[in-house]
Amino acid sequence: MIDGQPLACFQPFIDTATGRIAGVEALGRLRQADGQLTSVGPLFADPRTPAIALRRLDRQIRDNALSRLHEAPAEWFLSLNMSPRWISRLRPDQALPSLKQLAKHGVDPQRIVFEITELGGDSQRLADVVARYRQAGARIAIDDFGAGYSQLDRVLALQPDILKLDMRLFQAAALGGPSSEVVKALALMAEKTGCWIIAEGVETEAQLNFALECGSRYVQGFLFARAQTDFFASDAFVEQFAQLRQRYVQRKLIERGQLMVMRRQLTELMAILQHWAQTRAPLSALPQLDAFPWLLRFYQCDRHGTQLTPNLEWRNNAWEADNRYLGHNWSWRPYFYHLLAEGWDERRLTLSTTYRDATSNQYCLTAGQFFDNGERLLLIDIDAAGL
Repeated sequence: MIDGQPLACFQPFIDTATGRIAGVEALGRLRQADGQLTSVGPLFADPRTPAIALRRLDRQIRDNALSRLHEAPAEWFLSLNMSPRWISRLRPDQALPSLKQLAKHGVDPQRIVFEITELGGDSQRLADVVARYRQAGARIAIDDFGAGYSQLDRVLALQPDILKLDMRLFQAAALGGPSSEVVKALALMAEKTGCWIIAEGVETEAQLNFALECGSRYVQGFLFARAQTDFFASDAFVEQFAQLRQRYVQRKLIERGQLMVMRRQLTELMAILQHWAQTRAPLSALPQLDAFPWLLRFYQCDRHGTQLTPNLEWRNNAWEADNRYLGHNWSWRPYFYHLLAEGWDERRLTLSTTYRDATSNQYCLTAGQFFDNGERLLLIDIDAAGL
């Protein structure tokens, strides 16, 4: 039995461009006899809960949320969780219960985001229903994006307007490491497909910073508010968000300043190494270069990308030559064809974006500059961990 009175609580989405509340997500709760509210999440996760009871509960919560939307500012949107399991049970010609609920409460479908939760369900039936939602004027979101490979298929099939990053993946990625790059790649993919990103589970300032790094349009989480029965004022978090955003921008400016310092140091290092290379001095004549602790290795390529020299690395208080990559062609690497496009004519120093080196498993940057009348290219690999 489902014990308690079903109702909706509302957790706000903060617009990262304004700091204002742009909308809310309806989250199911049960009000107990003593007045306490409990989440319905465990009921939906429990396979012993009858499907009919869950479907009825789901609709009761949605009905309660829609009945109260008139209390919220007219520009807000309401995000409603939709299970593919229920959608798959609908007949092809059946009126959609959710759209009937919107009509019952006089809610404009343009204020609604139907948030597709979980995997599973009939993919074709889901696509058909989503098309009908969109035709009515509603927007579509996919929840827990990144939680499973099949989510990528769902994105291509449904072409959602919004992607909500999987909370567990997002929170792990905010700590750094490989998952950070995965989430950034997912966010970039979303941007290229025209989707807005929602970062949910934002509980700390570090997680907010990572959400901003990923280009999130909206953020949601305990850092700002838990779900509650009453609506917040639209500007309830504007001041708090402005302070947090300003600290984020200041940190990025500091990072940019560090990068500018490194560029100046790289210019100095390039001059030293190019002079050594042009004089064709022996390896023993190369200085120790203690002033550049981030230097991993350097090497030369011809203007077509073929490596002409060994990788030279400082190891065990001496320069060592690694001949394994002689003759390899790197013209396919992004940093190289960027160099060709941007640096060959002007002979200026260029710097790649951060990447993970497949051989050393280190985060790296690669700096490059043409010399010797543009016939040779000096490449320097940099340890980016400090950045």
